[in-house]
Parts: sequence; structure tokens; C-alpha cells
Amino acid sequence: MKKTRWALLFGALVSSVALGAAACGGDDDDDDDGGETPGATTAATATKAGGLDYTKLSGDVKVDGSSTVFPISEAVAEEFTKAAKGVQTKVALSGTGGGFEKFCRKEIDVSDASRPINQKEKDACAAAGIPNADLVELQVAIDALTVVISPQNTWAKCMTTAQLTKAFQAGGATKWSDLDPSWPAENIKFYYPGADSGTFDYFKEALKLRGEASKEPSHRSDGTSSEDDNVLVRGIEGDKNAIGYFGLAYYLGEGKKLKAVEVDGGKGCVAPSFDTALNGTYTPLSRPLFVYTAAAILKEKQAVLGFLDFYLKNTQKLSKEVGYVSLPDALLKTQQDKLAAYLPK
Repeated sequence: MKKTRWALLFGALVSSVALGAAACGGDDDDDDDGGETPGATTAATATKAGGLDYTKLSGDVKVDGSSTVFPISEAVAEEFTKAAKGVQTKVALSGTGGGFEKFCRKEIDVSDASRPINQKEKDACAAAGIPNADLVELQVAIDALTVVISPQNTWAKCMTTAQLTKAFQAGGATKWSDLDPSWPAENIKFYYPGADSGTFDYFKEALKLRGEASKEPSHRSDGTSSEDDNVLVRGIEGDKNAIGYFGLAYYLGEGKKLKAVEVDGGKGCVAPSFDTALNGTYTPLSRPLFVYTAAAILKEKQAVLGFLDFYLKNTQKLSKEVGYVSLPDALLKTQQDKLAAYLPK
């Protein structure tokens, strides 16, 4: 993994990242992953793919949405603008829900999402002139949503889904001893993503904290909430009584400053990792990650088509490089087939 990429991600995540040709330089000599993914397209190896010549593309590509998907899109944009020097690619983050709102208002071309688009969002897009049939959903990676604590916490090494639900539900546990009598009778400090975050939505769904019309409890609201995962990281890492959750990449980026909680989904304690997310044993917190666009955008803006073509040709390598699980070949081909209809023959 490139150290420079992690430095950029964690140093400038709170603002949008405009990636023009002048901003992208250097080489890839420090990659040590044992070689490129077969078929991967990089600036160093190719400028043409699927009938597109990246060197002839021009215009801009606007991407916004999930903070979880942001590291992948940012990495893809960095490489893409080396191949397509005439394209300015801007990647920002406002949460999955915020990204869909901007997408439906036609303010952006690509919406990063850590959950599928919901019916309310589909209706908003349709009302704005983006029919449901025109939505193009592309899965780009797999994530292991990670529950984290400080390394100073020596007791919560593994938690059952029932314990996690009790911890994060409204009116739930307030002390660690509420979750296990053998744990300290000290107040828990909770950290979690903001309400616009797809990570927040997915966690609520996975642990049955949907509240409202359902008979299930709601997610608690008395902790520290932020759309910026780095705020959550900083709050948790130095406090032995803190607990929170976010995407696997942010946990991996912190190294020894954080500790992942193993999750017992009914078949024993399982740690979040590339392998456990891919083989399905890390339940119920493994999830797909997406990007969305629209058929009209792909037909009208070749820069966007080129960006997404490049995205799918490089996501196996780049998603792993920034801390996510690469798609299996068969699943990746399914996504590429969705885009193939829009590519020049």
C-alpha cells in the first residue's frame, strides 16, 4: 500500500479532493502486492480499454457520497487522471444519503454508496427526471464493517450480536458491566457515523435497530456522531471506555492505535478481515460497496463512462490497496457486463 495515499486520505478527508493532471505524479515502484491484477488498466500500461481512448477524453467527473467508498474512488481517480489528462475528476464525501440527494438533484455524476439505494431515494430521482430503469448500480468491493475499541480495553475482545445490539440501542447499556457482569462497571463512550451515512444505515439493519414503525429498538443518539470517520477514530483510540464502528479501511489505516472487536454472529468469534468478509463467516457485518450513475450520464459524458470503465478494470487492485476486499472474478465480470452496453464497439 502506498504510504502517500494513506497520508492524503487521512490528511485531507474532510474536504473534497480535486484530482487534475497537475496534481498526479510519481510512479508505482513502491507497490509491493506481488504484481497487478490480471486485466488491470493503469496509466503505465495502457490508455485504451473497451473501445475508449483515455488520452482523448476531456471534461469533468463529479463523485460524492459514502465516506466508506471514498478511499477507493479517490485511489481510482488518482490513477485515472494520469491516463486521462484531459479529465478533471473531483471526489468528495457527504455520506451515502447525502450523495444520493446530490445525485438525484443532478449535481454529481457518480454516487458512492455503502448500501443499495432505497425506494425513497429512487422516488426522488424519478421525480427529478432520472427513471428507476436508468439507474446503473455497480458493485466495486466488499467491506467488513468493523467494531473498534482502544488497545487499552482488555476485556471486550469478542462481542455477540446481542451484546452489540444492547450496546448501541436507545436506552441500552450504559456501563460495560451491563453487557457482561465480569466487565468493568465504567461508563461506555459511544462513537458512530452520522445519520446520512450508509454505514450507519447498514449497522442499524444488521443489528435490527430500525426503530420507528418497526417493533425493534432505535439506534442510540446520545453518543458522538460524525460523517467524518476520522473524528470517530480520534475519539476512540485514546479512551479505554470508548467503542464505535466504521469501515475496515479506516481501522487498517490506524494500525496499532485501534483494536477490532471479534463478532460472534452465532457460530463463534470471528475477526474482520479480507478472508472472513469474502467467505461469509464475518456475519452480520460484511457488506457490498457500490457506485451509482445513470444511463443518460453514460451516454452523454464519455469522461464519466471512461472513469467507470477504468474503475472496474482497476478496482480489484486498488480496493485491496486501500483496505477493502476485492470482488471475485465472476462478480466483477457481472459489473463490467453492465457497463459494456455503453462502451464504443
